[in-house]
Parts: sequence; structure tokens; C-alpha cells
Amino acid sequence: MMTRILTRTFAATAGATGLVLLLGACGTAVGASPAQTSGSGATVAIENCGRTLEFAGVPTSAVGLSPSQTELLLRLGLADSLVGQAQVATADLPADVAAQASDIPVLSEDAPPTREVLLSAEPDFVYSPTGYEFTAEQGFASIAQLDQAGVNAYTATGGCLERRNAGTVDDIFTDIDNLGRIFDVPNDATALIDEGRAQLAAVETAIAVEPRLSVAQLFVDGTSLSAIGAGVEYDMILRAGGDNVYSPTDAAFADFFAASISPESLAAANPEAIVFAVSTEEQALETEAYLRATFPNLAAVQNDRLIAISASDVFPGTLGNIRVVQQLAAELYPAAF
Repeated sequence: MMTRILTRTFAATAGATGLVLLLGACGTAVGASPAQTSGSGATVAIENCGRTLEFAGVPTSAVGLSPSQTELLLRLGLADSLVGQAQVATADLPADVAAQASDIPVLSEDAPPTREVLLSAEPDFVYSPTGYEFTAEQGFASIAQLDQAGVNAYTATGGCLERRNAGTVDDIFTDIDNLGRIFDVPNDATALIDEGRAQLAAVETAIAVEPRLSVAQLFVDGTSLSAIGAGVEYDMILRAGGDNVYSPTDAAFADFFAASISPESLAAANPEAIVFAVSTEEQALETEAYLRATFPNLAAVQNDRLIAISASDVFPGTLGNIRVVQQLAAELYPAAF
């Protein structure tokens, strides 16, 4: 799964250098235009990844291309508008919304749906965490193909190609606001934004006087190490009060949010805490065992600060980003909570 996570995001990023053609899936920063809401009868225009999406009416046949996107649509009260959910085996929906998805058709298990499967659901709106889900070379429906079929394709703000390295946790609020405009549920969107901002503010207040611990966030695949130094993943550490030992100012992270590192470089950085994303409990135990065996002298190991987080919660455009901030802050500074 770690290889898939990095490969998936690399595929979306590589399009900028010609390695993968995304047919315009991503672009610059995302935000809503000042157009009127659909309830007024006017066309709603949303700027998304360098493209303008126009909605003459409220979408009635939406697809969440990952569990995190499906969750967000459900929390906005849009269960009746969903005609498909995808990549359902990559993460469980939170217990409080899972029942709402029980009757929504499953389009794929552990990868995005093929072009044929997605189009067979006859969606008029699809919501994706990154541009990878629109990679034609992988057999998925491209942005151009979806446009031709009359389907509006929305990518999470933090997953836009040119935003990927600069993404922040706050990007989720742009997505919620945009979805509120698109589906004409502004009150639900505002309530969800207010709740998320309150959760982040509570963390900030709780850790305000805590001395900052140095933190490294890693992807561990067998004995291969990659570090996180940019993007929403970096911001989650920052918002949880961690002092990242790898940062966007490092040359290794100038073009991509993750980079391979050597065991020696990690030992030299000697972080006081290590955060790593996993998909299963077994993977968490294996990763922790590897770190303890390989780096017994690291401060993070000696202080027992090896923190596993859900891989599905680190992708852009998910409320899981806020959950990770809460979890990390509580585990880094338990006395503050």
C-alpha cells in the first residue's frame, strides 16, 4: 500500500514533466467564483485546478472516487445524490456515516474504476482526491473523456497538480464551500466548515505552551525509506505542533512532497517523534518493528514516540486530515489533553 500511495501521487505529479498525460486534470489553486448558488436559478461557476466548472443545475448523480470523498458528500447530506462509490477497500467509512453508503453501488475495490465502469453509472459529477483517478493511461476516464460525456470532474484542492506541494489542511474548507455551492447546500457546508475550524482551533489552544518536538514523517516500504517534506502531510505535522525535520525549503522536496532518504540521513536528523502512514494493523506492527530494530538509538525510538496514522487520512480533500491533526497533537503532547 505504501508503494501504491507514493506511485499514485507521483503519477499525478509526473504529468507536469510529460511522464504521464493527465489531460488537464490539475492546475493552479482552487476557489469558488462569486457566481450565484444554483438555488437562484443562475449557473454556478467553480474554479478547480485551473479549469472552470459550470453547473446549470444541482448534480443528481454523483460519484465519490475514494472513501474520503464519499464521506464528505455524505456529511453534506447528499446520500440520495450518490450513484457510485469507489476504492472502497482502501479505507472504511467512519461508523457514523457508513450505514448511509450501504445502498450506494460499489464501482471499484482497491483502485479507481475503469472508464467503462465509471461511465456506466451515468454520473453527472465525480469527486476525486487527486488527478491520478483521471489518468487515461491507467484505463481510467480522463478529464477530456468525462467532459465529452457531460460529466463535471472535481479534484480536491490539495490534490491539484500545482497545489500538491503547497497544500494545507485548510484546503478541505475550500472543497466543502465549493461543494456547498455546487449542490446548493450552503448551510450544511457552513456547519461542517465551522466544526472543522473549531476542532483545529481547539488543538492550537491546547498545545499553545507546549515545547515543540522534532518530527519526521516517513513512508516505510519494506526496508526502503521515504520522507515527507511538503504538501498537506507536512502541514498536518505543523498544525499538530510538530517541528518537521524535513521541509519544503530542502532541495529534495522542491518539486515533490516526498523523497527517498537513507538510514544514515534519518539517524543524523534524530527526530524526537516519527509519524508513518499505514493501511492495516499488521503493517503498523511491521513498520514499528523495523524502526525499533534499525534505529534503536533514535530519540523517537528511545522515547517511544512512533506514531501510526491512517494512510487514507493523509490524502488531500479528506476530513481525515483534521482527524490526523487531532491524533498527532494528542500523542505528541498527551499532557495537553
